[in-house]
Amino acid sequence: MKNNYVILILSISLMLCLISESFASNISAGGQTEQACISCHNDTVQAWQSSDHAKSMALPNKHSVLANFNNVNVEHYGQKAYFFIKNNQYQVTISYDDNIDNYPIKYTFGHFPLQQYLVETENGKLQVLPFAWDARAKADGGQRWYHNYSHEEIRPEDRLHWRQPLQNWNGMCADCHSDGLKRNYNADNNSFNSKFDNINVGCLSCHGDMSEHVQQSTSRNVANDITSAQHPTGQWLRGAKDKTAHWQGEKRDNSFMDNCFSCHALRSPLTDGITANTPFLDQFMPQLPSAPAYFVDGQIKEEVYVYGSFLQSKMYGKGVNCLDCHDKHTMKLKIEGNGLCLQCHGSEVYNAKPHHQHQEASTGAQCVNCHMPTKRYMGVDDRRDHSFKIPRPDLSSQFNTPNACTQCHDNKSNQWASDNLEKWHGKPKTLLQSKQFLMALNNGQAIKLEDHLSIIADTKLDVISRASALQMLSFTTQTITIEILKPYLEHQENLLRLSAANAALLLTPEARVLHLSPLLTDKYKAVRVAAARSLVTSKVTANDQQAFNNALSELFNGNDISSWRGEGRANQGSLAIENNNLLAAEKAFQGAIKVEPYFEIGFINLADVYRIQQQPEQAEVVLVNGMKNLPKSSAIKYAYGLHLVRQKNLAKAVVLFEEAMLLSADNAQYAYTFILAMDGTGQSTQALSQLKLLIVNYPDKTQLRELGLYLSQKLNNKADYDWFMTF
Repeated sequence: MKNNYVILILSISLMLCLISESFASNISAGGQTEQACISCHNDTVQAWQSSDHAKSMALPNKHSVLANFNNVNVEHYGQKAYFFIKNNQYQVTISYDDNIDNYPIKYTFGHFPLQQYLVETENGKLQVLPFAWDARAKADGGQRWYHNYSHEEIRPEDRLHWRQPLQNWNGMCADCHSDGLKRNYNADNNSFNSKFDNINVGCLSCHGDMSEHVQQSTSRNVANDITSAQHPTGQWLRGAKDKTAHWQGEKRDNSFMDNCFSCHALRSPLTDGITANTPFLDQFMPQLPSAPAYFVDGQIKEEVYVYGSFLQSKMYGKGVNCLDCHDKHTMKLKIEGNGLCLQCHGSEVYNAKPHHQHQEASTGAQCVNCHMPTKRYMGVDDRRDHSFKIPRPDLSSQFNTPNACTQCHDNKSNQWASDNLEKWHGKPKTLLQSKQFLMALNNGQAIKLEDHLSIIADTKLDVISRASALQMLSFTTQTITIEILKPYLEHQENLLRLSAANAALLLTPEARVLHLSPLLTDKYKAVRVAAARSLVTSKVTANDQQAFNNALSELFNGNDISSWRGEGRANQGSLAIENNNLLAAEKAFQGAIKVEPYFEIGFINLADVYRIQQQPEQAEVVLVNGMKNLPKSSAIKYAYGLHLVRQKNLAKAVVLFEEAMLLSADNAQYAYTFILAMDGTGQSTQALSQLKLLIVNYPDKTQLRELGLYLSQKLNNKADYDWFMTF
């Protein structure tokens, strides 16, 4: 026992030294530290030390650096890096073409399954190196350097190049990897003076300022802890005849998950940094689950994290929270394997071959492999989908969505998987009609307004999917009546109010002012900001003017926080246009191009400002420069084609429209404009023939079909007219 005690004391002492060392740089003046927590909560600190949170960021030393810096050269499509140690300092020499730079490693970033490294390219501005260390075991393909975009070349003029804003630590990553992070971005000189309270994710990120607690002489009641998974008057119980457990007792308060969602969500910040125990919608504008970030059935596609998928799940709807599965300090699973799920799901039903149809203890018999399939991000990081869906290969055939069956049996077809599932479990359950409409909507198919409204109204559907559909109302209608929208503007579900505020642009100006103004004082900042955004061009009443000014200020502040990247400045420019302040708009879009010279929206919108000001020569210069910077941008080519149409140079415009169409083969509008422009240059016969070849490539053929019927009539071609009638 004595030896164990000595080891414990030594490990805590080492821990304190390492944590103290981390305070050597970027610490905010007067910031909170974790020292007081550590002195009393030794067991908790030991648990936390094994978490990913504890290793989210660190100063580079022999304890934190996992990669091989022993004079290693790596190369990817001409991007070269040499990793070495000199004067006891980890360094990198990195080059592309003739540009060679040497940087000391400023920080390690993460630890498993990959570790990244930060360098300071300008004073206060940290960038993520393009090469990361695969921290997995060698047997799993790890212990190697690899490029973050292993299957493509990322040239310096690419938005994803490591020197560009999208690879900037201060703006993209910092607030979720350190306690009390403030970006402190200066938009005037495009610089950062970022500070944090603690280098990694520790006590303060979840518990907030505990200084008052530190002063108390009495012990804290852990049962009242904001991150406790327990509930004083309830528990999960499963009766003898129940397949799954049900919550018994008072409704759970799962609001603590807003702390989790602050980082485990795809969202836009409304505040500089994250404040613990503050509602998620008071700090962020969430990305709702819709294409192209998600597959059309709501499964994760792009790097969207957990929020959008978990809120779709039946478990979330039943009151399950993060800490039912994850330990609150190690953040590891409470139980490995199927035992985790069997806390609530009956083993005799679900952990049996008649259910999973695989050999016992095989990978196919693991609950998560069927109901939480993985998707790989950042080259080596396999993350599980938290919507807990049932595999539906029948839907995969219809909508090209993934399913766990053919992900594992990658040599088999969706039909094979469907046949086997039907043999084992019978025909798949019919999807809710609203869910079918939502999938069609996400797939880009045209649906009727009444069908769209049925998605939003269906209380059997999860709230976040309904909110997503509500936000997409403009896809099926140009106007909406207040009778339809009012219930959602006043809804108790926060996400429905938020989406209704965004959809309120479809209302008449009078209805918008009358019914949207109350949301300017909503309890959540995201809703207030959305309301202000929809009222920018409206004249609110004198009584609501101050509330509007306050919410508009919050909107501007949110854009300012993100103005280190093109989107933030472009959003400010769009607001300026709507306020008819073209000089401010011009400045904003010029700023967008300056901070992100490979951001296509900056060029397109700046050209539009010059067009509005009747300065076509300036507009052309901007678009030509945009094409030089972004030669593969279909949007800029399309915008330049429209500019040429306005300048009555239709022949040259046709070439641009065709190039745009070929670069974005899924954009039916580009194909439509290309064919229409061909017709305009007297090539009607060729246009009709080309259209017949193109129309089969697009899911929504409505507009192209109408164009085909028009051209057929114009050319008096009955056979082709009948052919287009079949679509």
